[in-house]
Amino acid sequence: MRTCVKKTECSGCGACAEICHAGAIQMIRDKEGFSYPQIDEKICIDCGQCELVCPIKDKNQKGCDNLYLGVKIKDETSRYTSSSGGMFSVLAQYVLEKKGVVYGAAYNERMEVVHTDVWDMRQLEKIKKSKYVQSNMEGVYCTIEEQLRRKQWVLFCGTPCQARALTLFLNESYSTLIIVDLVCYGAASPGVWNAYIRYLGRRHGNKVTQFCFRDKRNRNNGRTCSYVAGGTEYVSELGHNIYCKMYFGNYILRPVCHSCRFCTVDRFSDFTIGDFWNIENIRPEADDGLGTSMVIVHTEKAKVIWERVKEQTFWFECRKEEILQPRLTNPTCAARARKQFMILYKIIPFSLFVKILNGISVIEKVCRRFFKGRI
Repeated sequence: MRTCVKKTECSGCGACAEICHAGAIQMIRDKEGFSYPQIDEKICIDCGQCELVCPIKDKNQKGCDNLYLGVKIKDETSRYTSSSGGMFSVLAQYVLEKKGVVYGAAYNERMEVVHTDVWDMRQLEKIKKSKYVQSNMEGVYCTIEEQLRRKQWVLFCGTPCQARALTLFLNESYSTLIIVDLVCYGAASPGVWNAYIRYLGRRHGNKVTQFCFRDKRNRNNGRTCSYVAGGTEYVSELGHNIYCKMYFGNYILRPVCHSCRFCTVDRFSDFTIGDFWNIENIRPEADDGLGTSMVIVHTEKAKVIWERVKEQTFWFECRKEEILQPRLTNPTCAARARKQFMILYKIIPFSLFVKILNGISVIEKVCRRFFKGRI
C-alpha cells in the first residue's frame, strides 16, 4: 500500500475510494488525524477514475450569474436551532415534502462527525448547526447515485470540496438533486476532535452526548459553545473553548485548506450558504443576534427553487461586495507554528497537551521554546 497523493493536494473527500470498483483504494488516517487514500498496486487496474473524481485535480472553472441574498426563516424556533438564518432548513423542508432525502454532517454514537441521511423534519435537527470537524463521507456517493437513478429527490449539504467531488462522481445532471455548499473556514482534524471528546469524557467522568459549537442562547449570533456530559450541560464563550482556539487559531486544519481553490463566490453547487458577516453595518435592522444566512444562488434550477421557498423567509437582495467575507476571497492561512503544534500533539498525551495549551495565545510561545534549535 502507498499513499497516492501529496497531503497538500488531497481534501480527504473519499470519492476516489468510492469510485474504485477494483477496491484498490482505502482511506487511511495519518498521525495528524486526517484520512488519505492509499492504493494497493497489486489490485489497481490503472483505469484513472480516481483522478477524474478528485476535486483538487479538477481544473474546471465555473462562472455564475449569481444572485446574492440575506435570508432569515420566519419560523423563529427553526432559526434558533440553526447556525445562522435557517436557509438550510428551508431547502431541507422543500425536499422532505417531496418524500426526498437530505444529507448533512451529524454526530454518531461515538460523537464522530459523519455525513448521514435524514428523511423527516424531526430528524433534521441532528444535521443542523455547524460541526467544526471534517466529516466522514464513506458510502454517501454511491447511495446518492442510486437514489437519484430512482428519481428520488436529494439535498446534499457539505463543504465545497465535498460538493464538487459529488458532482464529479455523478458526472451527470439530475433534476431532483440540490447541492448546497458552505462558506468553509477549513476542515479540522477528526483525530484531534476524537481526542478532545475522549478528554472531556475523562474530565467529567461521563461520555459527551451532545456538542453545540454555535449556541444562540445569549442572542450573540452563536458565539457560545455548549456540550452535555453525563446529563450535565457545560457552557462557555466560543473563544474560550480549547478546541475552538485550536481550530480558529489555524493549527488543526487540513494542509490543503491553506491553498483552497473554492474560496470564491463562483461554485459548482446550486446554493452557497453561510453566516452573513457585517450584517450589523449593512442591514442593522436585520441583526437581532439570532443569525442571518448569507445565500448565493448559482444555477437556474436554484433560482426556480428559491422562488418557490422564499415566502417562508424574510429576505433582501444585496450586492456581491456586501456579502464578501474572507473565505469567499482567500483561503485560511496556516498558523506559523502549525508543524511544531502537530508534532507536540503526536508525542504528548492529550490531557497534558491541553494543560500546556490552556490558552491559544501561548501556543506559539510553547512550540517555539520546545523546538528551539530542533527543527
